Amino acid sequence: MTIWRRQSGQHHLMTLFSVRHITTYRYFREVAFGEHRLMFRPRDSFDQRLIGASLVTDPQPRQVRWIHDVFGNCVAIVDIFRSALTLRFESWITLDHTPQVGLDLKIDSAALNYPFSYDEEELPDLAPAMLRHYPDPNDEVGRWARQFIRHGRPTETGHLLMTLCYAIRESFSYSRRSEHGTQTPLETLLLRSGSCRDFALLMMEAARALGLAARFVTGYIYVPDRDGSTTLGGGATHAWCQIYLPGAGWVEFDPTNGIVGNRDLIRVAVSRDPSQAVPLSGSFDGEAADFDTMTVQVNVTTA
Repeated sequence: MTIWRRQSGQHHLMTLFSVRHITTYRYFREVAFGEHRLMFRPRDSFDQRLIGASLVTDPQPRQVRWIHDVFGNCVAIVDIFRSALTLRFESWITLDHTPQVGLDLKIDSAALNYPFSYDEEELPDLAPAMLRHYPDPNDEVGRWARQFIRHGRPTETGHLLMTLCYAIRESFSYSRRSEHGTQTPLETLLLRSGSCRDFALLMMEAARALGLAARFVTGYIYVPDRDGSTTLGGGATHAWCQIYLPGAGWVEFDPTNGIVGNRDLIRVAVSRDPSQAVPLSGSFDGEAADFDTMTVQVNVTTA
């Protein structure tokens, strides 16, 4: 459903999204479960407002408690008290979503062209997001990023980052992986293929190589071709990145789909590194051979 919302004399196009996310673990014998941490609940913001959220766990948990992590993300900590052959989490969320168009970025005049410097007051907070996090002994990621800088004429900051985003979309092959973890940015650059997490991390490290602050985003993406289906899902959560631009703030870049701005992107959590924003993690008491399969189904539809 798409409706118009009037705010401060302007009309804003708003879409109601519904997200169903089911993860099922199966085991060859009954196992006991350790604590599980879930990042499924989006944070309210000016561009997305949470209307409803529910979480059903089977076996029934002894306790579910909510915390905010170091980045302010909502985390559910689930304590399961009995053994079972199957562990299942089902999350439903409904939210309204207002698209922000990336081409309309209101960047401060001093940052319109690259390079630029961040404000001294913001630097202490941005510094951890500006540091390179992964080995790149020959600065191959940096050299790859710098090829998009114009020589002999000004390089518009927005154009530079959009070109970087689209270059990954056009020049790299998408390869879906269900297991946890990401490739290093250098691996992704050399392989020219990866998952959405890998592409997000490559763009983050490329931006950091250019002296910009970048962070990881995990969430969901709405795919119109799958709307209305209860069985055909995106199959997994989605990942992209944000880059901090003075005047515009944290701006979304999805190099997997070539999206600049938040169109069709439902933000759940942000972090400095992908390892800090795993949608679901936990443990069981048993041998590795006791684990059978994990299946994930994600359906994002217009409500």
